[in-house]
Amino acid sequence: MNQNKLFNRTRWQLALSYAAVMGLILSLLGLGVYKSIAHAHWVAIDRELESVAGTLHDSLETKLQQPGRLEPIVNELLPNLRLMGVKGIKEQLPSRHILSAINQGYYYIRLFDESGKLIATAGAYPEELPAEFNSQYWQTITDTKGNVFHQISVALHTQTQQDWGYFQVGRSLQDFNDYLSTVKWVLKLGLPTALILIGFASWLLAGLAMKPIYSSYRQIQQFTADAAHELRTPLAASQATVESALLTPQLDEKEAREILRTVERQNRRLTQLVADLLLLARMDNQAIRDRPQLCCLNDLVSDLVEELAALAIASKVALTSEMRVQQQLNVVGNSDQLYRLVANLIVNAIQYTPAGGKVTVILDCNHIEAIVQVQDTGIGIAAADLERIFDRFYRVNSDRSRHTGGSGLGLAIAQTIARAHRGSLSARSELGCGSTFFLRLPL
Repeated sequence: MNQNKLFNRTRWQLALSYAAVMGLILSLLGLGVYKSIAHAHWVAIDRELESVAGTLHDSLETKLQQPGRLEPIVNELLPNLRLMGVKGIKEQLPSRHILSAINQGYYYIRLFDESGKLIATAGAYPEELPAEFNSQYWQTITDTKGNVFHQISVALHTQTQQDWGYFQVGRSLQDFNDYLSTVKWVLKLGLPTALILIGFASWLLAGLAMKPIYSSYRQIQQFTADAAHELRTPLAASQATVESALLTPQLDEKEAREILRTVERQNRRLTQLVADLLLLARMDNQAIRDRPQLCCLNDLVSDLVEELAALAIASKVALTSEMRVQQQLNVVGNSDQLYRLVANLIVNAIQYTPAGGKVTVILDCNHIEAIVQVQDTGIGIAAADLERIFDRFYRVNSDRSRHTGGSGLGLAIAQTIARAHRGSLSARSELGCGSTFFLRLPL
């Protein structure tokens, strides 16, 4: 198949199409995964900040007495508390009641009075962070070094519900960005690797998908070549006969009749060949055309043995039948096609059996199918030819087939009819000892 430019180009096109479609799907899937991971982590950060801010808010408001003033007890809640403008403030050690999230190294807290003036900071406060107050609930800000922070602003009140000011709880997004960078690198390395594997798999799958197509294409090529050859032979013979007659100055009646008989014989052979080809073409495109009907195989076998007895006597071959069943065996199908199938098998057996030989037609059955066997004591078929005898235009003995008028389509037609009736046709043979053909049809 790789040597055929048409199929090789088509295989490449299929492989590239598969890879492109899968690449697009994987890219969209990767983008969706990245967005989902980023959104999930962002929501987790928001919930974490809300939880920390809510807990500190409730704890601080119970200890604030005057607006803009921090009570000493606040030091027990906030680690590393620093008052703005006050020097030498001793860092307070965090008590065992402080939230663990604030101690993780990337959280900070800022306290503002009502005017928006920064009063104090706590936690891992970055000095490069802008000191301007913004009362928006959620904020994402960047310091002078380009580090990104996410924070939440909450209003504070005193114990008497007076406005005290504001406090902000924020955290660095460095770990979040590092995680997303890792995900990006995984996707950037994973997608090309996946595309390479998909491209290789697409090439293999395209080859597997095109194998039956290529096989059919080769069969059509072979069939066309064989049909052209078979059609050319009678046409060439008729043409030669007519040309020979035209070159003869005078023809007597006997010569003219002989020429006409030759042309008629070749024309009959050509007509039969065309009819067989049309039958195969019709049966390839559709199943049994006529309305299915019950066909009695007992009567069919008996009628054929009786009708072909004259052909067997002329060939000096004994033709007999053997009924191994007592009941009537009925199958659903087209009686004319089944008649032709079994007739082809019996005629082949007679033609390939030497004088003095024997052909036996056996009718048998099992629980689910009827079995018709055609046995002969003929020349047999070599093992190398046995696999190809059902191919169209294939002849084991070309010379003898041509002498008997065969075109190599008889067994192909029989096989096609058997398959159309959901049956099977097989053969067993030994060179020089005869052959047996088995026709199996569902009851």
